Amino acid sequence: MGSLFSRFFFLLLLSQLFFTQCSSHKSTECLPSHDSSDYISAVGDPGMKNPNVRVGFEAWNFCNEVGAEAPNMGSPRLADCADLKTLPFRRHSKFVVHKVNEWDNKLGAGQKFPSEDFKPYLNPDLYVVEKERYLGSLCENDDYSSDPWSFWMIMLKNGNFDVNSTLCPEDGKRISKIITDRKFPCFGEGCMNQPLVYHNYSRLEYLGKGRLSLTGGFYGTYELDADLRHGIGNNSYFSVSWHKNVTTGSWIFSHQLATSSKYPWLMLYLRSDATRGFNGGYHYDGRGIMRKLPESPNFKVRLTLDIKNGGGKDSQFYLVDIGSCWKNNGDPCDGDTTTDVTRYSEMIINPETNSRCRPDNLKSCPPYHVTASGEKIHRNETSRFPYSAYHLYCSPGNAMHLEEPYDICDPYSNPMAQELMQLLPHPEWAVHGYPKNKGEGWVGDPRTWVLDVGALSNRLYFYQDPGTKAGRRIWTSINVGVEIYKLDIGSERATAEWSVEVGSLGSLRSHFTIKLCVVD
Repeated sequence: MGSLFSRFFFLLLLSQLFFTQCSSHKSTECLPSHDSSDYISAVGDPGMKNPNVRVGFEAWNFCNEVGAEAPNMGSPRLADCADLKTLPFRRHSKFVVHKVNEWDNKLGAGQKFPSEDFKPYLNPDLYVVEKERYLGSLCENDDYSSDPWSFWMIMLKNGNFDVNSTLCPEDGKRISKIITDRKFPCFGEGCMNQPLVYHNYSRLEYLGKGRLSLTGGFYGTYELDADLRHGIGNNSYFSVSWHKNVTTGSWIFSHQLATSSKYPWLMLYLRSDATRGFNGGYHYDGRGIMRKLPESPNFKVRLTLDIKNGGGKDSQFYLVDIGSCWKNNGDPCDGDTTTDVTRYSEMIINPETNSRCRPDNLKSCPPYHVTASGEKIHRNETSRFPYSAYHLYCSPGNAMHLEEPYDICDPYSNPMAQELMQLLPHPEWAVHGYPKNKGEGWVGDPRTWVLDVGALSNRLYFYQDPGTKAGRRIWTSINVGVEIYKLDIGSERATAEWSVEVGSLGSLRSHFTIKLCVVD
C-alpha cells in the first residue's frame, strides 16, 4: 500500500479510562497512583490485558442513517469478537472461538434475529439499531459485571448528500423538499450509498519465541462496481486492521483512508462509546466500551502522537473529538430529534486549517470566550478576543434566542440539530496541555500530550435557552480520527494512513489515558 498512500502514521496509545476519588480543589489534577486500588476502570478490559478481540464496525450516510443497504452487504453494522482459547491439558496450544459469524454480520433489513429480543424491522434505519444491539449482546464481556461492555467502534461516514432526496431530516424534522443554498458533493442519484465492506476475521498470528496474537480487519470501498481483487485503482478505500503487541499488551489499530472523485468527503474514526444510551451523533440506544462517562470539568486525556504525513490541506485530524447530547433547556436528550441537540468539541491540529472566526466574520465565532480565570470576553472586543483560537463555531438550528450575528450548523448531517465548536492550537488552550502554536505535534514533531479535556470543555460556550438550568456536560463518545473533504475534486485524491495503539497504563511506551475525577 505504500505506493498508493501517503505515509500518515499516528501513534496513539489508549490505555484505560478510570474513575478516581479526588478533592474538589484538585479535581483537575486527578492523577493515578501506582496502586490499582486507587481507581476502577471505566472502560471495558482495564489495561487492555485481555487477549480477546472486541471490535465493532458502523457505516453511515450523510445524516447518520442507513437509507439503503449496499447490495449483498446486509445492514452496515458488523463485529469481530474472537476469544483466544487454550486446549485442555495443552497450555501451549491455542485456538480461536468466534462469537459473531458471517451469517450474523450479513443480516439485513427484514431478516429475523435468532432472539425475539430484537425486532426485524423492514426499515433499514430501524433495523440497524436492532442489529447493533444484537451484535453487542453476542460480544458482551464475560466478567459478570452489572455494566457489561461490547466493543470498540470503528465509524465510517460518507459525506455525499443528495439534496433532491428526502433521506435526511432538517434539524430533526422530516420535510417534503429540501431548499438550501449550501453546497454538498453528490455525483447524482445513489451518491449516498453504503460501502462494500469486507472482513478478515481474527485469526492466530505467530510472532516468534512462542508468542502469538489475534489479528484481523475490515476494508472496502464506496464504489459499488469496484473489484478490489484487481487493486484499489482510483476508487475510494478504507481499511482498519488490528493485532496485539504482546510485549506491551497493547492493541494496535492501523487505518487507511482514501477519497475519490465520486466520494470526496469521507470520515474514519476509532470511537470509545458509552455502553448504553445515546452516543454522540445518534438518537438511539447504542453499544460501546465506556462504562463510566466523563463529565466536564473532571477528566484528562494523555496521548502520544507521531504524524509522518498529514494527508494534505483538506484533512482535519482531530486530536480529540468529544460528543454529547442535551436539549436547549439543559435537559438530557430523550430521543425526540426535534428538541435534542448533538454537541461537539473538536481540536484540529492540521496547521493548514485556518480560522474562519475573524473580526470581519463574527458569525463563525462563539458569542464570547471564557479565559482560564473565568473572565468572559465578547467577540466584538476585537483587541482581546482570541479569534485564531477557533476554526469555527455554529449554532443549533432549533435554538430560539440566538445572538446576532450567527451561523446555523449544517441541519442535515445529524438526525437532530447540532452545535459545533472547532478549535485550533493557541496559547489560550495551552494552559490545558493543548498545542500552543500551529505545527506542534504535527509532521516531524512527535510528542506526548496531557490534555485537560474536562477543564477546556467546561470553558467553552454552548447555547442554552435564557433562564434555564445549565445542562450537565457528560460526554458519551470520545473519538480519534480523520475527516477529509477534497474541495478540489479534479486534483489528486487525498489519502491518509495512521495507527492507533490502545494499551496498558503500565506500558513503557507512551499512552493515551482518560481520567475521570469525582468532586467530593
